[in-house]
Parts: sequence; structure tokens; C-alpha cells
Amino acid sequence: MKIALMDSGIGLLAATAAMRRLRPDADLVLSLDPDGMPWGPRTPEDLTARALAVAEAAAARRPDALIVGCNTATVHALTALRARLEPELPVVGTVPAIKPAAAGGGPIAIWATPATTGSPYQRALIRDFAGGVPVAEVPCWGLAEAVEHADEAAIDATVAAAAALTPDEVTTVVLGCTHYELVAERIRAAVQRPGRPPLVLHGSAGAVAAQALRRLGEQPAPGAPPHGTLTVLLSGREGTLPAPALAYEEGRILQAVTPAG
Repeated sequence: MKIALMDSGIGLLAATAAMRRLRPDADLVLSLDPDGMPWGPRTPEDLTARALAVAEAAAARRPDALIVGCNTATVHALTALRARLEPELPVVGTVPAIKPAAAGGGPIAIWATPATTGSPYQRALIRDFAGGVPVAEVPCWGLAEAVEHADEAAIDATVAAAAALTPDEVTTVVLGCTHYELVAERIRAAVQRPGRPPLVLHGSAGAVAAQALRRLGEQPAPGAPPHGTLTVLLSGREGTLPAPALAYEEGRILQAVTPAG
């Protein structure tokens, strides 16, 4: 089994590590776009064109499924990606985990990029899945970029700024950008209030990896032999994991994977 994942940068690491844990025997293809990142400030049309190019580079390696490991790309490009690649190649998008977060009660904070915060897309998810639950939308200025570059000082500053915008009574935080999952425990430490119940965090990586397996009719097999290979594409060119990826546990897990021959 071969699974491809795509993003502008290393936000796809969380879903990739989740897939590696579920199926250590799967070959992985990571398709990144260092020539075009970041995607967030681009127009929807431009972002969709970049996403299609990155997806087609991954599709050329003949994977069995493609995961869009980016919330922003899912918002703007998922329809175009599916129109171009399905049904031959199943495409799985990444949606903020608002539904399971709301099921646990509230109040909820949704940490997301400024472009996603307040967007019709996010507002529709809140309306459909979080009716009656107090929801605070928190724009996280610069956090994805800080995580992308493993800039420790910038991560601390941007997490602290977003935490200051998060209401004290929040019990649950939805990580609405895949980059944020790489610093989840730092977010937890910044938002947790003394004397309050333990904060609940909801990311999307595990659910996305599991959904890709379901689309293929496959089951998790965490005890399978860890023989899966790793191919990294950088704007279509074969390369290696970007150095900042190794600052995170999810990247170090993949460093141990055998490159494809």
C-alpha cells in the first residue's frame, strides 16, 4: 500500500506520523511546495493551481490514496483535486475537528489561521456541528509560519498571543491548522488555567489517516513490519525532509523510515 500526503510545507507531518503508526508497512510519498509556500496568503485560484501541481507530482508516483494534509488547501482546492484525480485516486481532505469537540460540550476555542478564522467555511462547520455550544474563533497570527521554520522564539510569542485571545472558560481547543498539531503540548500549557479541568485538544491527524484507510478498505495494523519506504517531493523534485521537520517528534519518526530506492 502506498499513501501520498500533500501540503505547502511540514504541516503534513502530523497526519504522516499518524499513518506511519497505523500502518508501518505502508510506503509514503510526501509532496511539498517549497517554491510556492506559504499558500495561505495566495488567492484561492492561485492556491488551487499550486495544490493541483503538487498533487499531480504525488499522483505520478501511483499512490493508492492522497491525503490533503492542510486545512487551507482543503477549503479552497479539495473540489478541484477530486475533479482532477478521482475516482482513480481517492482524495481525503483535512477538516477541523469541530464536530467531536462540540460533542464533548464546551465552551470551545477554534485556533486557526487568520484566513480561516471567520471564513464562511469555518462558520458553516460551527453552524452545522456546534449548535448551542459557545465557540470562540481565535486567529493565530504567524503561528503556522513559526512552526514551519521551527523558530522557537516565534512559536512562544505567537502561541502566547493566541492564548491571550482565548476565553478563560474554554475547556476544549480545536487545532484548526495542521501545523498547530506539531506544538500541541505547548498550546495546552499556554491555555490551561490553574484550577480548571485538564484542557482537551482536538486535532485532525488521526482521523484523516483512519479515513484514508477506510477509503481503501484497509484496516489499521500497527504491529505490521516497519518496512514502509519514504519518498519526499519538493515542488515536484525528489529530495529529503526539510531540516525544520526534525525539530518535531513527528519528523524524527519519519527520519527513521527507509528512503525509496
